[in-house]
Amino acid sequence: MRFGAAVLRSYESRFAIEEVILDSGPDDGEILVRIAGCGMCGTDLAVRRSAGRSPLPAVLGHEGSGVVVETGGPANGLHVGDHVVLSFDSCGHCRSCLGAAPAYCDSFASLNLFGGRAERAGRFTDAGGGKLAARWFGQSSFAEYAMVPARNAVRVDPSLPVELLGPLGCGFLTGAGAVLNSFGAGPGDTVAVFGAGAVGLAAVMAATAAGALTVAVDRHPERLSLAERLGAIPLPVASAGLPDRLRRLTDGGARYALDTTGSARLINDALLGLRPTGHLGLVVRQHTALPIEPGALDRGRKVSHICEGDAVPGLLIPRLIGLWQAGRFPFDQLIRTYPLADINEAERDCAAGRVVKPVLLPEGTGR
Repeated sequence: MRFGAAVLRSYESRFAIEEVILDSGPDDGEILVRIAGCGMCGTDLAVRRSAGRSPLPAVLGHEGSGVVVETGGPANGLHVGDHVVLSFDSCGHCRSCLGAAPAYCDSFASLNLFGGRAERAGRFTDAGGGKLAARWFGQSSFAEYAMVPARNAVRVDPSLPVELLGPLGCGFLTGAGAVLNSFGAGPGDTVAVFGAGAVGLAAVMAATAAGALTVAVDRHPERLSLAERLGAIPLPVASAGLPDRLRRLTDGGARYALDTTGSARLINDALLGLRPTGHLGLVVRQHTALPIEPGALDRGRKVSHICEGDAVPGLLIPRLIGLWQAGRFPFDQLIRTYPLADINEAERDCAAGRVVKPVLLPEGTGR
């Protein structure tokens, strides 16, 4: 089978739209999905910063959505014609997976970041026969088609705009899941979100939908304006005495804070802006030492790392769709679509902050 895909051949190069070849159909438990749309996530772009770790040449993309066109053996109840949202890969049988925590799968890094399922490494090739890494997060959905473990896919109502739903499988899932799952925020709680990108704004929407008083912290006025329209109180990073201002806005300190920036300074500000027993969640992996200021962890405050919003995708994705249908999680307001052929423009716009969530369409024209 031959189809088009965006191939990254080196950590410094642009994406190139190439013909790729799939040498066989789905194995047992797999599905072949015709991709309708795929979100561009910061993790896709971070491959360039972690040169040498993720194998190249590769087809990236891990916020795909589309239609099942073929199944291989038992496929978790999925059938040809089903509309699906794709999420991260997991083994399905380790302690974390069996304990409903697939984001902490023992094999998460190897399955999602560092080469996927090695036994099928030669399955995708370029037009010249060269091997491609094509199991990024179990999907590699910057392409017209993706071969996916069926457990990565969540069936959705075919009346929905499936081409827009892919970001619910990672970026929006991460921010919303942190608020709804990790924090369990509800009416009367206070949530501070540091960083108003795709993950942060998903957290803002989820916190607002949950009935929590929400504060958004960012350095970009336009992102703060967007967060305010989504229900948050805007707080500029440049504000003098940021922790003190946060405590005043939240009547003594936020019950929960989520940092999406990875900035050591803002992480400490977030900790100092918590109330006693408050909880700070981090979604960015730290690559250097993280100094904590004296007193920041006093009075029962705690900090934890949150992966993929502590989500079981098959439970959280339908919940977010339901909130969206009720007008309480307007994620579509964050999306700008691009033809897959314009992937390099989408990357530039994403890196420059001109768009919150690019979604690439293998067919049709972006708006």
